[in-house]
Amino acid sequence: MERTHAAPRTAVVWAVLRAELERRGGEKLTIVDVGGGTGGFAVPLAEAGHSVTVVDASPDALAALTRRAAEAGVAERITGVQGDADRLADLVPDGGVDLILCHSVLEFVDDPEAVVSDLADALRPGGAASVLVANRAAAALARAIAGQLPAALATFTDPGGRSGPKDTLLRRFDADSASSLLSAAGLAVEQLHGVRVATDLVPGALLDSEPGAYDALLRFELATAAVPPYRDIATQLHFLARKS
Repeated sequence: MERTHAAPRTAVVWAVLRAELERRGGEKLTIVDVGGGTGGFAVPLAEAGHSVTVVDASPDALAALTRRAAEAGVAERITGVQGDADRLADLVPDGGVDLILCHSVLEFVDDPEAVVSDLADALRPGGAASVLVANRAAAALARAIAGQLPAALATFTDPGGRSGPKDTLLRRFDADSASSLLSAAGLAVEQLHGVRVATDLVPGALLDSEPGAYDALLRFELATAAVPPYRDIATQLHFLARKS
């Protein structure tokens, strides 16, 4: 496993995605990455032989994606489409996608229910959605640890997990709220993992200076990702949900 794929911030997500690809027995899949930006997931998936469409609102990000795909020699397997997640139904045909990624998107859209419904519509029967969302419990704890106690309490008590009007996110989720959102769209949650259980708490200087610290953190993230209460206080929650 390459170091870029093994980074503690994304190792759990990659582990789930690799297992899903292996489940398909080497089949070349049609993949859509909603909000995929410069191709951090799209390019490695294309390198594995899959066809990937990246939907992103930023023309600069898509330009960087094009350069990155060309440098990796996978330009013919990656398509960039400019557009918002809220317009996914207009950008991606229904029923033709094997795997759809929606990472750090639902926190920002105006209508998460509609977006998740569009994700489900885009999938073939048996297709899977990889959904990554901000965890409200982690946000409240992070603010408390930083001494921002009013903001921590506001994040805890607000129905959307926001700390106030200046919060950069429109909402945060817990396991129940995100699972309900997916289920309502006809997506059955098969796996739930915490992402960045400890990564955001470990000083970067330690990882750079302490021999073995990077690999130890990686192993800790993978070991604890599915285990409460560690999973439940991770910075993000990752769901793999399937369309029946």
